[in-house]
Amino acid sequence: MSEPTRAQRLRSRITVEGPDRVAHRTFLRAMGLDDEAIAKPFVGVMSTHGENTPCSLSLRPQAEAAKTGVSIAGGTPFEFTSISVSDGVSMAHQGMRMSLVSRELIADSIELVVRGHAYDALVGFAGCDKTLPAIMMAMVRLNVPSVFVYGGAMLPGRHQGRTVSTVDAYERVGALHAGTVSLNELDALERDCSPTVGSCPGQFTANTMAMVSEVLGFAPIGSAMLPAVYSDRIAMARHAGQMVMRILKEGGPLPRELVTRESLENAAAAVAATGGSTNAGLHLPAIAHEAGLRFTLDDVAEVFQRTPLIADMQPGGRYLARDLHEAGGVRVVLRELLRGGWLHGDCPTVEGKTLAQVCEAAPAADGQVVRPAESPIHPTGGVVVLKGNLCPDGALIKIAGLKRLRFEGRARVFENEEACTAAVRERRFQAGDVLVIRNEGPRGGPGMREMLGTTALIYGQGMGEAVALLTDGRFSGATRGLCIGYASPEAARGGPIALLIDGDPIRIDCEARRIDVLISDEELAKRRAAWRPAQPVRLAGALEKYAALVGPAHLGAVTHSGNLDWPLE
Repeated sequence: MSEPTRAQRLRSRITVEGPDRVAHRTFLRAMGLDDEAIAKPFVGVMSTHGENTPCSLSLRPQAEAAKTGVSIAGGTPFEFTSISVSDGVSMAHQGMRMSLVSRELIADSIELVVRGHAYDALVGFAGCDKTLPAIMMAMVRLNVPSVFVYGGAMLPGRHQGRTVSTVDAYERVGALHAGTVSLNELDALERDCSPTVGSCPGQFTANTMAMVSEVLGFAPIGSAMLPAVYSDRIAMARHAGQMVMRILKEGGPLPRELVTRESLENAAAAVAATGGSTNAGLHLPAIAHEAGLRFTLDDVAEVFQRTPLIADMQPGGRYLARDLHEAGGVRVVLRELLRGGWLHGDCPTVEGKTLAQVCEAAPAADGQVVRPAESPIHPTGGVVVLKGNLCPDGALIKIAGLKRLRFEGRARVFENEEACTAAVRERRFQAGDVLVIRNEGPRGGPGMREMLGTTALIYGQGMGEAVALLTDGRFSGATRGLCIGYASPEAARGGPIALLIDGDPIRIDCEARRIDVLISDEELAKRRAAWRPAQPVRLAGALEKYAALVGPAHLGAVTHSGNLDWPLE
């Protein structure tokens, strides 16, 4: 007997076939489905559409277009949504604790809907930072035919004759405290920075992970850098619906066939080559975990070290997502990396072609937004993993755009973000300080807050490379300056960052990829013997569950034990 096609073993048939499913079919008919619709494959079309962030406001029309594509190709679409937490609105207060937690909740919610309803395939639309890795994580966990589509970045604004974006607004607050910008000037900038819906326009976390979605093979080629407000997105979304039906019918690659060690190395290389968000060092291990692969910060570091920086993207560089789109998109970067031998070109994609094949028609590097492989901006990637006696499991710094790669100073220790932000706002620090913010890791926060509010103040005061900042929390993809985050092990797990005291000499050497506190092993051991974990605070709700389950940052800050082939019948 010949092998049955994927269409002959549709998961959804368990909910509709036979006389004992009459009640199930009644519910489907109540939603307007007829015999023809019930007989077709069931496809979940999900998005994180909502009115809490401009990142998500463009998603519903795209999801509607994908439903049309599913219908055209012979499927029955079912739309559903999940939450998002806006990093822009939750930044610099307690609400930021909810951002990384939302990644797990979104992935879990998609799993519950798709498994609960036995959908045959999935198309997912994401906009804000954590929604992108969350949907990809869910797709790998479920391992049903899947296509991912990013909602797109906003267009940049214009202010006083120059291009501006959200990062300008954050950093100009620091200039206000430094007395170099007036409140009226700040107000005018506020109104010019974000003229359209969409995600932040630089190579921050959302655009970085959108690029990752193309490189891993989850997304239609050309989707990552296409702005949110361009009408081409509707056609692309419709195509995504048709594409998932082709995969379902013809047996195209499933998510766990897309996520391999080679494709993860490709994704890390693309992040390095574009000076992408340090958050990729957290999300790539988490996506790998869903596939049952161990891909740690050490693996990310190895790829970062061997990959050149070739794209001049903000925040470290000059250009935005729209500029890369106009230069030819992510394919241009990948073409140069393939030409230089830094990518595995035989990895599959949802296009039905290998990564090398989808890049064959890519334009050549323009020399401005993207440099040719033989003349990189920097010989190693724009993001570096540091190790040493202060962060033995690793820490991350974005070096793209930095003028100095070595720094030595004395620690100024703060027990939380608020304490450090207050000191920075009041300028109670000096050149040469290493500002240390601890107890902000995945477990210790809990929630691993981003520190853009603090780092932007520092940069806006003109002190971006005069001081360094070290934290076991996270940074926004928009952060720049001598900012080291994701310090592992975190303070709550007894990492060396928990043992620092004011005045400790710290050396940061990005070229040697090291970060060390310059005290003796004996002194460190003495402090460790005296260290006691903080008294636990009752949290309740989502944070309590998260703190109890979350793992370390260098392994992706995940909350479950890994992939499992879950029986659906």
